[in-house]
Amino acid sequence: MMTAAQMRAARALLGIDQRRLAEMSGVSVPTIQRMESSDGNVRGVIESLTKVVEALDRAGIELIGDNAASTGRGRGVRLKAPP
Repeated sequence: MMTAAQMRAARALLGIDQRRLAEMSGVSVPTIQRMESSDGNVRGVIESLTKVVEALDRAGIELIGDNAASTGRGRGVRLKAPP
């Protein structure tokens, strides 16, 4: 699972726009736009979501789920749970 906020944050960390992510993942720009406008977890066709997650992984992005430890190395950011 990936949230829309994680997807936007991943693009920001990579310094890429929606068009570039679409090219990297092989999905359309409107698909990226719809995914990023989801409320909470990204909604869409599983195949498209998988392509985006794999493209982000190849680019060096580690998606960290709720209450999950980071298994990678390097710098990053994590959203704290609200108090």
